[in-house]
Amino acid sequence: MDAVRVGFDTGPLHGPLSGVGYSVDGLRSALARRSDVTLVDYLVSFRAAPGAGVRRLPLPAALAHRCWAASSHPRAERWLRGLDVVHGTNYVVPPVRTPRLVTVHDCWFLRRPELAVGDVARAGRVLRRAIDGGAAVHAVSHATAAEVRDLFPHAAVTVASWGTLTLASPPEQAPIPEFAGRPFVLAIGTLERRKNLPTLVRAFGAIAHQHPDLQLVLAGSDGDDRPIIDAAVDALGPTLAHRVLFTGRVSDDVRSWLLHHAAVLAYPSLDEGFGFPLLDAMQARVPVVASNAGSIPEVAGDAALLSPPDDVDALATNLQRALVDSATRLRLVEAGDRRWPTFSWDRCAEEMAALYHTLVVGAR
Repeated sequence: MDAVRVGFDTGPLHGPLSGVGYSVDGLRSALARRSDVTLVDYLVSFRAAPGAGVRRLPLPAALAHRCWAASSHPRAERWLRGLDVVHGTNYVVPPVRTPRLVTVHDCWFLRRPELAVGDVARAGRVLRRAIDGGAAVHAVSHATAAEVRDLFPHAAVTVASWGTLTLASPPEQAPIPEFAGRPFVLAIGTLERRKNLPTLVRAFGAIAHQHPDLQLVLAGSDGDDRPIIDAAVDALGPTLAHRVLFTGRVSDDVRSWLLHHAAVLAYPSLDEGFGFPLLDAMQARVPVVASNAGSIPEVAGDAALLSPPDDVDALATNLQRALVDSATRLRLVEAGDRRWPTFSWDRCAEEMAALYHTLVVGAR
């Protein structure tokens, strides 16, 4: 079988990496090890400095997205010649005549357009136009695929779930002195509405008096829910509010330290397209308490205690079990040991390579 030449969008690899960036990096690395795929990296940016061999579409991304949301111009053939497939790895794929594939990570902002502003809102409009124009969709979980099919009934959707990220080596010393020697519940992610952190704060408040040394650590950059989270913390009162700690964005090694030293990982999201922190916690052998929303049950399997995202009492009960019930903790850790290795980047790359070849054959 001849290698399929894939134009591969490396835009998410520029700047500080988010979950999308880590996933694109994991997929690209696995695809690069295959002989049946030849990657041709491209980037839609006027300002970014691409590395060697990267084809840059010399357009400001915001301007390109405005244009592509309304029309198929400017077309990208002049920059993406000689390709069999063009893969937009983050909701946006340029208009070209060759087969197109676009990755959809989750449908949160597509379901709630009132929360989408700026480049996020434009990406949603470009995605809709691309699907209407025949672009195939790669969904990162079956839950996301179901959402895409509901929003775009005519879309051709294929699922290839991500692999497990490799945790950085944690530093030996506590990187944040306040954490040393004290148990904490950890939540990782941007402080945005989707993460449902006010519910976690209230659940923490319901059990905190039973654990005088327990802290709640919220590790992530500020987002659109920070004022609501602050209000929830203030509502705990002065005797508990000081036990909720905000770290801001953390480095990979600090993130790893937090995961390896947490008593529990809490992941009460209103929606998730995949959920890397679930697998991260399993690698670190930390019990997981999460919601049953989106892809979380699909990724977590039997390695987490799940509850409805709006049920504070159920979340508090699960946190308490994970903290004090040694049999439950051991069961969750052992289930995680079995589960996280099943999420393989090589398996993901194999499924993506098969999809690329299917798109090429279908276009003949």
